[in-house]
Amino acid sequence: MGPVRPWARVYVGCAVLTALLCAAPALDLAAPPLWAVVLLAALYAGSEGIPLPRVLGRARAGERLAGPGAGEGSGTFFPVLLAGAFLLPPEAAVLVPLPGALLVPGAGRPPWLRRSWRAAQLALAVWAASHVHAALGGREAVAGPHFPYALLTAGGAVLAFCLTLTALDAGILALAEGVPARTSWSGLFLRSLAPVAVHGLAGLMMAVLWLSPYGPVAALLVLLPMYVSCWVFAQYHRERAAHQATIRALVQAVDIKDGYTRGHSERVGQASMMIARELGMDDERAEVLRFAGILHDVGKLGVPTRLLRKDGPLTPEERRIIELHPEYGHEMVRGIGFLGEARSAILHHHERLDGSGYPYGLVGTQIPEFARVVAVADAFDAMTSTRSYRRARPVPAALEELQRCAGAQFDPAMVRALVHALDRHGWHPAVTADEEHGTVPAPAPPVAGEPAVQRRGGGGA
Repeated sequence: MGPVRPWARVYVGCAVLTALLCAAPALDLAAPPLWAVVLLAALYAGSEGIPLPRVLGRARAGERLAGPGAGEGSGTFFPVLLAGAFLLPPEAAVLVPLPGALLVPGAGRPPWLRRSWRAAQLALAVWAASHVHAALGGREAVAGPHFPYALLTAGGAVLAFCLTLTALDAGILALAEGVPARTSWSGLFLRSLAPVAVHGLAGLMMAVLWLSPYGPVAALLVLLPMYVSCWVFAQYHRERAAHQATIRALVQAVDIKDGYTRGHSERVGQASMMIARELGMDDERAEVLRFAGILHDVGKLGVPTRLLRKDGPLTPEERRIIELHPEYGHEMVRGIGFLGEARSAILHHHERLDGSGYPYGLVGTQIPEFARVVAVADAFDAMTSTRSYRRARPVPAALEELQRCAGAQFDPAMVRALVHALDRHGWHPAVTADEEHGTVPAPAPPVAGEPAVQRRGGGGA
């Protein structure tokens, strides 16, 4: 991580100074609601240690300043902060986030700068929310309670809270990362508003119960289901991150073993996703299909490197060895439960509709749908990428070849889906392996009798 830019440090210093000025009037209060401030501050500080996900859709604003710990804990668990804005005057509400933000573990380096920024940012957001809520008569509406007016005042406070956070984030992004403030602000605000509004409703329920005859103890019960739901959500995201890490490790291993196809797996995943969207698959299936495209050649880890990197034509025996890679790949991923249908695509992506493919010679719809998608995506990228044994074809030529082989080698529906997707979105792939190495080797002679779309060794790579 590089050093924080000087102007970003000045910006943080100004935010801290402004937050201190906002909190200063609390010293002059005749009868400050000290017990409420202490209780809410303790609740928020305790929530910082609970492993909850970010719910504020910030562009990580200066994750360099927010730090890795900020937002992985419930620094983005806002009901307590917003309840403070609904219950307390602004000069008291501004104190609620300070202990938790200043004591958050894992703040990273430099910790004092990160913690100061986080504390100032949250304090200013709570101060703004409390001011707007008070100006709209929100505390009287909550104490009434007067619905639906209490919802309107709370909505105004949530809007002020979200605007302040995103405006501050946009500023630090502009100074620390060089991101245009206008574009970053609009994106941050739109992503943040919905989750912050949900937390605002919980904060409002907490405030209403706090002022009711049931008192603060009942208000605390509102937090329990919120904590549980956020914890479950965090578990899902951690599991998803572990899945992505597993896939990255497998793909990197293939790329290291077969350097000429570096980037091929990601591009096949990209093309597979485009086909999935065109076919109308739901998000969950489309994501699994992307995994299938990315991992389709993982079985090449079991193929001798000398065969994968051979420049000349393959002998029949060498081809038979390479054609074992779908089965190797299926064995490698058999125990990875989250891959689901992707496992069958890894095993069958070299089957052909006419039964001449491998490893089992399946025919037509006997071939799983995911495998038929990946076969088209694999062939498309193979033809449009330079290999050690031939140069890349233009996209129109590759699509023409796919259409020529549709019905015999490829599923016509999958070919049409790719054609339509590319017509709409174009093809913007990652750099090919040969371009990365700065070389474009001369094409080697094809294997005798090899079909136009058949890749070397029968593999897409």
